[in-house]
Amino acid sequence: MKFKYYQVDSFTNEIFKGNPACVVQLNNWLDDDLLLKIAQENAVAETAFFISNGDIFKLRWFTPDIEIDLCGHATLATAFVIKTCMNNKLDKITFETMSGMLRVDIVNNTYFLDFPSRVAKPSSLPIEIEKSLNLQPIEIYKSRDYLLIYKNQSEVENILINRNYFDKINLGYGGVIVSSIGNTSDFVSRFFTPQATILEDPVTGSSHCSLIPYWSKKLNKNEMTATQLSKRTGLLKCQNMKDRVRIGGKAVLYSYGEFNI
Repeated sequence: MKFKYYQVDSFTNEIFKGNPACVVQLNNWLDDDLLLKIAQENAVAETAFFISNGDIFKLRWFTPDIEIDLCGHATLATAFVIKTCMNNKLDKITFETMSGMLRVDIVNNTYFLDFPSRVAKPSSLPIEIEKSLNLQPIEIYKSRDYLLIYKNQSEVENILINRNYFDKINLGYGGVIVSSIGNTSDFVSRFFTPQATILEDPVTGSSHCSLIPYWSKKLNKNEMTATQLSKRTGLLKCQNMKDRVRIGGKAVLYSYGEFNI
């Protein structure tokens, strides 16, 4: 069997920045073990697999380790492939996913993800995470992910993770967000996943499902800009919409080709 694939850098308009995702179109779902092996072979944070079903596209996301419940940058990458590489005329692309129906609106080459809001509640920090951090947060919250708030951008930039402690905890689909007010954007963040092949995700759309409602309330703003402070960096346009959030960004094609199984 021969399949087409595309590698796209999301939340950026420059190659080698943002977050790389592979996108694979299927006619029918392959066995989950095979999908995971393809994701492992691609060796990027996420591989998105989609099936066209009329005006609705079925979508699943796999890291090199597991299938996950929600992924922003790979959803953006898939919408980019459908719109740009497959020359689809739709400006609203709807995906059927594990997290329900998700829509991507395309405006002036910017892709806006319509995602569920995940309001984080005050929480305490598991000892494994506390010991793994070189700097301790000033506030702790929890939704799917732990959300740790720091005093300033410099602290977020200087966070170090000790995997000897960090990898002792299993958060399922979740991870750990570290965040603060930004120097040149409204807020900044980084995202870490315990027990994952890729510890720090370059740009994480799904983490902004919790970041947006938190910073919207804190800053008393519904529209914000955000920067993810990984080595590759990513830029996001954010909008709080009560029970939904909009996460906007650009994308650029890095490579495409075929593989055989």
